Amino acid sequence: MAEARVVHSMDSAARRVDRRLGSRRLADLLTGTAGERPGYRALAQGVRTLLLDGRVPLHTRLPAERELAAALSVSRATVTAAYDVLREGGYARSRRGAGTWTELPEGQRPSSVAAFPVGDDVLDLAVAAPGAPEAELSAALGAAAGMLAAHAPTPGYHPYGIPELRAAVAERFTRRGLPTLPDQILITTGAQHALSLTLNLLGRPGDRALVENPSYPNALDAIRGAGLRAVPVPVTDDGWDSGLVESSLRQAAPRIAYLVPDFQNPTGRLMPREQRVRVLETARATGTWLVIDETISDIALDVPRPAPFASLAPAGAGEQVVTVGSLSKSHWGGLRIGWVRAGSKLVTELAMARVPVDMATPVIEQLVALHLLRGMDDVLRERLPRLRAQRDALAASLARRLPEWHWRLPPGGLSLWVDLGRPVASSLARAALAHGVRIEGGSRFGADPGTHEHRLRIPYTLPPDLLEQAVARLAAASAGDLRGAGDDVSRRHWVA
Repeated sequence: MAEARVVHSMDSAARRVDRRLGSRRLADLLTGTAGERPGYRALAQGVRTLLLDGRVPLHTRLPAERELAAALSVSRATVTAAYDVLREGGYARSRRGAGTWTELPEGQRPSSVAAFPVGDDVLDLAVAAPGAPEAELSAALGAAAGMLAAHAPTPGYHPYGIPELRAAVAERFTRRGLPTLPDQILITTGAQHALSLTLNLLGRPGDRALVENPSYPNALDAIRGAGLRAVPVPVTDDGWDSGLVESSLRQAAPRIAYLVPDFQNPTGRLMPREQRVRVLETARATGTWLVIDETISDIALDVPRPAPFASLAPAGAGEQVVTVGSLSKSHWGGLRIGWVRAGSKLVTELAMARVPVDMATPVIEQLVALHLLRGMDDVLRERLPRLRAQRDALAASLARRLPEWHWRLPPGGLSLWVDLGRPVASSLARAALAHGVRIEGGSRFGADPGTHEHRLRIPYTLPPDLLEQAVARLAAASAGDLRGAGDDVSRRHWVA
């Protein structure tokens, strides 16, 4: 009976996605992981590392033993023994005549930490978002009250957004290098609303969606909620693999590709200009809609603020790019203002699609946002140096208290993507909560559940003294017993 359940699970995985990994590709990935001519245990460990790091997706069919042996210049017996080790450890499952797929053992499944709210004595590192600029927000509220008189006599329903704010967002895109008209802007109730609207309009259940791995958890949840089938491409400490992104676009022909090219969440990587151009050209050839999340694009700490992704689109390809953004990271998440920048026809379709579920974004919040947008550069001039100092303070504290952890200092964004050196992130997150720190394990950011168990996303949005306290508590939690990772796979909690 148990064997029948395993077979059924394998069949379901195979039907759900058709992921195959060629022998040459796996051999290339294993270079530096398992050695040039690995023994069977080193080979098994190499595949396991690639799986946990998200560079080989879950439920991927591994190469046939003979093919992989030829690609690695090892004996077939070595590959057979390595696959046996993977199966014994729960990292692979096989079916006679059907092949071998990557899998995760039950103990590697992720769990989430306690849901909101948290107590006053808990330092919250699960949310990578800064507090509001209080003086500017107060001034904006006062200015909005003065502007409200002009809107009060109207019904107040603006499915597209109030004209003044649409014009202000369009003007900011234009100043950043992407000429934009107000009718190309839709104001939404935050970027998550913008993303969900776009996914549900452009995609149909069963369509493929290319996603980064790791990626923003709420976006991954929205993609799953829309019934789309994820096609993950890894984002490592070195960034994106252009060849893999392009081949995934061409081979899978996804309907949608969701990308965070500016200070990617959670890795902090910045996609180079030449890669952006190649992605745009390939997506045009495959007919894929590019949904670009620029929510964090203003948080440029060590580099100039990047131009809009769509500004690099070749002639005729710009209409395939949908850009979402918001004021949540540059100003405050409590101000639920986001937007979509797209072709005017698509904006009209999005506005029509929102009416049955969300008539319009509140006028008073749009007026507050209008005032904040006009002074946005002033806010960023004050905010960015403070975030840079907090990032450096967090890095220094981690290096001092947890020298065995490793990371790449990101050129922008709001968090560090930390390698713990061992797959204990879920159990560490639970232990950290007991020490007064709320943080999510790296699995929460994986396109495939259970991957990135050796990672933590640690935001630097708290003041330096609180970050120092948080790291001290994490160090205490890390020094304890971290056995029993991933006991609960069913809970999913909100992460910003």
